[in-house]
Amino acid sequence: MSADQPGTLGDLKASGYSPTSVKDEMRRNLIRKLKSHETLFPEIIGYDETVIPQITNAILSRHDLLFLGLRGQGKTRMLRMLTAFLDDSIPIVAGSEINDDPLSPLSRFARDRVAVEGDSCPIEWVGRSDRYHEKLATPDVTIADLIGEVDLIKHAEGRHLSSEDVMHFGLIPRSHRGIFCMNELPDLSPKIQVGLFNVLEERDIQIRGFTVRLPLDLCLVFSANPEDYTNRGRIVTPLKDRIGSVISTHYPATRELGVTITKENAWTGRDTEMSVFVPTFIRSILEETSRLARTSPHVNQASGVSVRMSIANLENAVSNAERRGLLHAESHVVIGISDLAHIAPSARGKMELAMSDDPGEEDRLVSRLLAEATRIVFDEHFKPKQFRSLVEYFESSEAVVIGDGISCSSLRRTIASLPVIGEQLSDLASVLEPDFPQEKYRSALEVSVAGFILDALHHHNRLNRRTTEHGQAYGL
Repeated sequence: MSADQPGTLGDLKASGYSPTSVKDEMRRNLIRKLKSHETLFPEIIGYDETVIPQITNAILSRHDLLFLGLRGQGKTRMLRMLTAFLDDSIPIVAGSEINDDPLSPLSRFARDRVAVEGDSCPIEWVGRSDRYHEKLATPDVTIADLIGEVDLIKHAEGRHLSSEDVMHFGLIPRSHRGIFCMNELPDLSPKIQVGLFNVLEERDIQIRGFTVRLPLDLCLVFSANPEDYTNRGRIVTPLKDRIGSVISTHYPATRELGVTITKENAWTGRDTEMSVFVPTFIRSILEETSRLARTSPHVNQASGVSVRMSIANLENAVSNAERRGLLHAESHVVIGISDLAHIAPSARGKMELAMSDDPGEEDRLVSRLLAEATRIVFDEHFKPKQFRSLVEYFESSEAVVIGDGISCSSLRRTIASLPVIGEQLSDLASVLEPDFPQEKYRSALEVSVAGFILDALHHHNRLNRRTTEHGQAYGL
């Protein structure tokens, strides 16, 4: 509590304070943000024209919200950001468990304290972050967890079972004058969902048949995957009917948006002395791999392919480049195609196969998707016939090996002798990386570009590729 905030009920009355419902409070703050053109959801990318208008309308309508979408679409992050529409702080009766408004107390504790102490009743100030409560729906969640229960310890201390003082409040009443979030709503058992009916519609609770009505002031928000996701439960129809707005989320509409999201969230700035650069075409390949998975018939599309797949894959690719640089004592490393061969561990579990659970099938699918993504990104910049002389060169020459076991300097010398690539490598790199990095990355970037071209020619059936102890050998 700051020095200029009222500390007692009398001071609060003298300040001219007037209670406001939480939804009116959110509506008022949203209107202020809209008038001043503030960014409503900072760091949320790709939803400006689709999801955010839905949320804005719901708050203006004073609705409860259900965020419905596949995994990895930012639902929980946006739900937690709803606290930005709450006031900085609100007054409560000191010691209250359910954030009782000093001018309109609900609980027996707060009513009695105000009645006894009057204008001298002390008040506390609760910040916006403390007015948000979240619960993950699991099969073991009970009505007592959410609504409340008779506290047998209080009863053993001498309080009568018929007294309101013997009640223990659950998470929902403790969220009074705030936001309560239930994550993964379909996982909540149907009988518990039924227990939320009165909270959503009449805004009251009942505990063990107590003849007490608490008109709670709440904004209730939920998250859920689509109801047909695997063998999970469903949202009971009457409960969904009581939720004001269902907000539909989605994956990034374009590859560019996906790349931006991954760039913002992936941990690529490592704490070693080595510097790792991620080329644009590598980011595009990783994002295209996730996009292909979202349309693959081999992937259960009802489950979805999370944005976290692109993020984790990029982090693993950076880590392999980091490991490679440490092995060869290189100070400036650029991610190459050989590093993408190590993304299988981070891709596992990020997608659910539609038909096969055979061991290794998931890794094989990742490899096929990665190959297709490499071919697609290559075709956006080059054509295989540009490298006809390179293919002909391998008819009478040894294969080129690219992998973790060979240093960048050795590869650069080998690549310099290749037709087309050796002569035009700087130009080819400029096509793929328009914003060319610092000079210290040039040699490593050119090696990365050469590896990309060789791998793409393999996927276009122009070159063979075989695995050796030092990496992948490209040739005929």
